[in-house]
Amino acid sequence: MTTGVAILGATGSIGASTLDVIERHPDRFRCVAVSANRDVDGLAAICRRHRPAVAAMADSQAAAQLAVELRSQGLPTEVLAGPAGLLAVAECQEAEQVMAAIVGAAGLLPTLAAAHCGKRVLLANKESLVMSGRLLMDAIAASGAELLPIDSEHNAIFQCMPGAYRCGAPLPGVTEILLTASGGPFLDTPLSALPGKSPDDACAHPNWEMGRKISVDSATMMNKGLEVIEAAWLFGLPAEQIRVVIHPQSVVHSMVRMDDGSVLAQMGQPDMRTPIVYGMAWPERLDGGVKPLDLVSAGPLDFRAPDVERFPCLRLAQEALVAGGAAPLVLNAANEVAVQAFLGGAIQFTTIAEVIDQAMQQSGHLDSPNDVDSIVALDADIRRLTGELIRQREGRRHHA
Repeated sequence: MTTGVAILGATGSIGASTLDVIERHPDRFRCVAVSANRDVDGLAAICRRHRPAVAAMADSQAAAQLAVELRSQGLPTEVLAGPAGLLAVAECQEAEQVMAAIVGAAGLLPTLAAAHCGKRVLLANKESLVMSGRLLMDAIAASGAELLPIDSEHNAIFQCMPGAYRCGAPLPGVTEILLTASGGPFLDTPLSALPGKSPDDACAHPNWEMGRKISVDSATMMNKGLEVIEAAWLFGLPAEQIRVVIHPQSVVHSMVRMDDGSVLAQMGQPDMRTPIVYGMAWPERLDGGVKPLDLVSAGPLDFRAPDVERFPCLRLAQEALVAGGAAPLVLNAANEVAVQAFLGGAIQFTTIAEVIDQAMQQSGHLDSPNDVDSIVALDADIRRLTGELIRQREGRRHHA
């Protein structure tokens, strides 16, 4: 009996790696539902190859094009559109597992839906926990769903835990966790050169192949900041027990310091198929097609403390975790808008952190919303505020 897998964000890099694992183990897994934003050609190719029961596109016009394309080829996949379509993928009855790989706040509602349905939630969408950690963890506990972290760092920490450990429970015998970070493409760039860096520069990650938004987050280290907040929810630890360590080689994916002083590390190639196949097959281990790690050829492994002057986004995220309330949601929403503005050429690279800081100062003190509708509404408010802050900056710059 094969396990049905639904993939939210099937045309992205995590989706592609998940499909690769499925194809390597057709006796174990089958793709039963998929979603994408507006990549019609990409999702059509997946439907031709895997023939899922359901395919959804966030963009309704793209969904209409996909429906025409699949009908012309006589494929039976049902095509759905918009938020309701994403929920249908997450709730698909044939899916025992849901890969939550939609980038950003758009992944929140379908990820919550999968949790409420009692699925095995393979969480690659860290924003769900950053925006609504309590809601998601409560939904997992209430439905009996399984939560397996797919971010390589959190997956590494999970792998270091005893076999009976479940996310959300206190970590047994753990003093602190150490999240490793590559430092991105600007680790050694002179600070004076950072304002002039282009989107292509920021997306040229030295180790990982990722989408443009996540690549920029890696360059600012906001990605690591969001992972700090995610780790606090996944592993029930306060901010002072979560440390970030720069590790440029990306061989050690994260570490756990135990009460006796021992440090346990999970190591491997920088290939997302490792955490993906671990989450899909858990508690078993399967071959994900990843080249074995050769420590000799990997060369020296370096570790250093992060420079918060170089990476102010990391500091802002750590402050948001300590502040609690709505601060993490404000941080995430402001970051998404600022990164989009940078990718669109509207602001400089270093302005990303400055805009987020402004948004945090204005709204980071708000109480945390306690239901989904309020979370979505506050997220929209912060996005509007951040857009206005960016427009004000542009106005001042043009008048200067």
